[in-house]
Order: sequence, then structure tokens, then C-alpha cells
Amino acid sequence: MRDRLIFCKRYRDWTAEDWVKVIFSDESPFRLFGASGRRQGERYHQSCVMPTVKHPETIYVWGCFSAKGVGSLTNLPKNTAMNKERYQHILLEKLLLTIQEQFGDEQCLSQHDGAPCHKAKVITKWLGEQNFDILGPWPGNSPDLNPIENLWSILKRRVDKQKPTTSDKLQALIMQEWAAISQDVAQKLIDSNARVGCRGLEKEESTLQILTLCINFM
Repeated sequence: MRDRLIFCKRYRDWTAEDWVKVIFSDESPFRLFGASGRRQGERYHQSCVMPTVKHPETIYVWGCFSAKGVGSLTNLPKNTAMNKERYQHILLEKLLLTIQEQFGDEQCLSQHDGAPCHKAKVITKWLGEQNFDILGPWPGNSPDLNPIENLWSILKRRVDKQKPTTSDKLQALIMQEWAAISQDVAQKLIDSNARVGCRGLEKEESTLQILTLCINFM
């Protein structure tokens, strides 16, 4: 919690113009026959009723976006998890491409969380050599601070509604629906995340103060 407060205090005075300069990124799983994008109250809605299997095939993707719109999206090889070598390749081939397309020579910051492959020494060294400006340090266990989590939810709902029945169809729909996400949606997610984060800071700060008082009196 303390790391979250430090992060939020560092960035809570940022303006909309500041957040426009940030590219957010992360990995996310998409499951075949999975209602991963279901909203509250939609449990038995026809569009959410899908075949189920004990071990549905899962496709992992990496993506990035900013207030300027969605950026690169790439599938990880089947039955593989992200590692430092694969992550470095993605940064080189996908993130740099998005930065060039969306920002050109303008200054921007890149965000990623504290997953082990993201914090590997080879990655930190490479980012330094590329003169990357990183938003952070990113606090642990804080997906709620990353607006790409809401973007994943939107994407999963759109894909699930079309009920893909094969792995190839699922991959094609992921790419298709990602490309269809408008710049307006991306902008609203960034704006909303900035406002909610500031409000959440006050609640967490009060909680931390209460916990500190309790510990001091124990």
C-alpha cells in the first residue's frame, strides 16, 4: 500500500496533457469458450451462454495503447509464457513501432508492471540503452492503476459476443476487434483512470494512517 501511495502522490498533479504522453502495456489471456468479458447481471444472457470445456485453450497476447489510440498487439506462441527474451523482442519489434507511429520525435513515457520478466536485468539495461523514460516505479499488485485492464475487458466482451469456436477464429477476432477500438475510447479510458486514481489515493492514505495508529498502540 505504501508503494501505491508513493506512486499516486508522485503523479496525482499530472494534467490530461501529461497522461497523453504515456503508453500503457501488459499481457492478457483470452480463453476459447470463455465468458471473460461478462458484465454484472449478464450471467444467463444468451450472448454469454457458451460451450464449456474443462481445459479451454488459452491465447496470451501483449498489447499497448495511449490516449492517441491502440498500438501494437501480438500473440504469444501457443503454450508459452512471457519471458525476458521474448519480452525484449516485443519491446524492440512492437513497442518501438507504436512509439514511432503515435509520437514520432515527441517525448513519451512507457509503462509496464513489475512482472519478473519486465524487471529482468537485461530488460532494465536495454531500456536504459534505448533512453526509455519509464512511468514509475510501478507499485506491485496494482492492475487497477493501469487503464489497459479496462481496455482488455472491453476487448474480451466484444470477442466473446461473437462466440469463436476455434483457436484460429479466436486469434483473428482478437486482432479484428483490437483494431476496431476507437481513439475516443482510448482517450476516455486514460482520462477516467487519472481521475479515479486520485480519488482512490485519499481512501488508501486514510486506511494507511488508521493501520499505522493501530500498530503504534499495539
